[in-house]
Amino acid sequence: MQRSTRSRVSRLALLAGSTVLLSGCSAQQWETKLRFGWPTGVTHQADRMRTLWTWSSVAALVVGVIVWGLIFWVCARYRKKDDVLPKQTKYHLPIEVAYTIAPFFIIAGLFYYTAVTENYVDKLSPNPDVTVQVDAFKWNWQFEYTNQKYQGTDPAAGTPVSTVGTSTEIPILVLPINKSVRIVEVSRDVIHSFWVPEFLFKRDVIPQKKPNQFEFTATKIGHYVGRCAELCGTYHSQMNFEVRVLSDSDYQKYLDALTSIGSSDPARQSKALLAIGQDRCATTTHPFNTDRNHKTASTTPLCPVSTTS
Repeated sequence: MQRSTRSRVSRLALLAGSTVLLSGCSAQQWETKLRFGWPTGVTHQADRMRTLWTWSSVAALVVGVIVWGLIFWVCARYRKKDDVLPKQTKYHLPIEVAYTIAPFFIIAGLFYYTAVTENYVDKLSPNPDVTVQVDAFKWNWQFEYTNQKYQGTDPAAGTPVSTVGTSTEIPILVLPINKSVRIVEVSRDVIHSFWVPEFLFKRDVIPQKKPNQFEFTATKIGHYVGRCAELCGTYHSQMNFEVRVLSDSDYQKYLDALTSIGSSDPARQSKALLAIGQDRCATTTHPFNTDRNHKTASTTPLCPVSTTS
């Protein structure tokens, strides 16, 4: 009977293994599915953080299974069977050494992989493909594309092409896909925080001489909401922006359109987006209505969804 049971267990194990193999899922695909609640990111850095989370969770589950197994085994093996007092052991050096050394190796492993991932996320490359200076101020954002300058007779000739939000228009940070992007943060007043949830990353914008910098590489075209994640005053909750990841060619066309429109046009962001066939307005968030009487009658023309000029 015992041999028959073992045979059944073996067949079930073989069937389960065959199912996994025949499913066609690679180790990387399974790793992606095992997120344990971690959001799906859209940058290389977010993917590395998700990998760290996945394998940390797997390690925690392995430790948990071992601990639970030992608890259940002890409960079954040494349960009370009679009134005879079991042998008392004052010291057990091998066990004491084991439960002292094992946690040390676990913590050391977690520390090592955490440090490696953190260094990767914080790494600054010598020559990033794109550099954007992000100017945060109460309660808006300005984006300066330092790789592209205004030219000719433009009043701002020689300075970086830039866009800024208004009370009726959400600022949109346009970036190319699969290019290393460096963000240089500058605050004009108080502490703010640059946060894009899909990037699984945020960093404070601190008013100081040396600005904070970080890099990322977006891997998916799309529109992603950005927020200020540091309480900075009355309209902190409305200090939003949008990151729009486009193809490299569309990104360059956008910069060229901004350059040709010029720095003096306050609507240059929406006009440049229209010029490359993009929605002129943010699609992930909307401007805050500054009309104090908007509950009764709104006179503030918020950015419409229409893609016509």
